[in-house]
Amino acid sequence: MTADATPDRLRWLRLLQLASPALPIGAFAYSQGLEPAVAAGLVRDEASAAAWILGVLRGPLAGQDLPIFVRLHAAHAAGDVTAAERWNAFLLASRPTLELQTEDRHLGTALGRVLATLDVPELARTSGQSAGTAPSVPTLASQFARAAAAFGIDARTAAETFAFTWAEAQASAAVRLVPLGQSAGVRIVARAAAAIPAAVAAALTLADDDIAGAAPGLALLSAAHETQYSRLFRS
Repeated sequence: MTADATPDRLRWLRLLQLASPALPIGAFAYSQGLEPAVAAGLVRDEASAAAWILGVLRGPLAGQDLPIFVRLHAAHAAGDVTAAERWNAFLLASRPTLELQTEDRHLGTALGRVLATLDVPELARTSGQSAGTAPSVPTLASQFARAAAAFGIDARTAAETFAFTWAEAQASAAVRLVPLGQSAGVRIVARAAAAIPAAVAAALTLADDDIAGAAPGLALLSAAHETQYSRLFRS
């Protein structure tokens, strides 16, 4: 017995593809500051790795990346290219180091190529929209939000999935860096997954003026990584 995929099931399968670690964007090459944290002895075992990942999730991710992601999703869903460009540029400008900004540029550009392969449409400026400033290089969040909106995935589900892919990538980096066993990585991802709904719920309530994700320690470690002698990751 066979049946065509319903729109709901197709959306679900597309979401799984978007969240797959097999997506060819090169995310495995970045640690987002975790490598210098290991080098500094701040992350040294499963407990400290989980504390680091959950701390970033509840801090910069929930306070900055996720609320901006929600706004990017709304902009793409509404076809508002001006808002999409503005929030994309805001997020890119908020990256505190060259490494973190370069990472976002590379991953966003790579995901953009994947979406072109999947024929996901790009936003086009209409005659009634302001010319604004020149579009910035797309961030990963902007391209993920673009795909989710095109696939008909609601903002909360898309944001939770975006956060999960981030947590999974961080746990994978910790497994290789500390190093940890695979079971430890699974437990860390499970703990992060349990915290994601609350982080997204908080992000959904933030007003524009309340968006903030300052993490001075992470910024300092990321800057130190730029000259770290021996490195496995690009950030």
